Amino acid sequence: MSLYSEKVMDHFRNPRNVGVIENPDGVGEVGNAKCGDIMKMYIKVENGILVDVKFETFGCGSAIASSSMATEMIKGKPLSEALKLTNKAVTEALDGLPAYKLHCSVLAEQAVQAAILDYYKKNNIPYDPAEFKCEHCAHEGEGTEE
Repeated sequence: MSLYSEKVMDHFRNPRNVGVIENPDGVGEVGNAKCGDIMKMYIKVENGILVDVKFETFGCGSAIASSSMATEMIKGKPLSEALKLTNKAVTEALDGLPAYKLHCSVLAEQAVQAAILDYYKKNNIPYDPAEFKCEHCAHEGEGTEE
């Protein structure tokens, strides 16, 4: 049996939405010092909808697959819905990740939240800090769920 699901392998071999958005409305960059993975998420927003999402990820196959799946899951969605994306949802959409790779899906969740928070701050949009679980976002210094 393979360590990774077919979905993980597909998103690793054929990542969706990879690249940079010129003049993005929000950018979120997160990293994991333990493994060296770095994710950068770019968003374009029109009328509260994520009309475009792209990512750049330096990391393992699970990190690339998690980034790719996260962009697929939030593209075309309202910001309020994208903020509800969880690492668990990303992992389930990939048909699972090995336990020692779950941090990759956590980074994807954090990168989405960081990009949305950046958008809110750039546009002086009021937000509820409780909506952001990302340690790189509104709750600096607090831990994250894994």
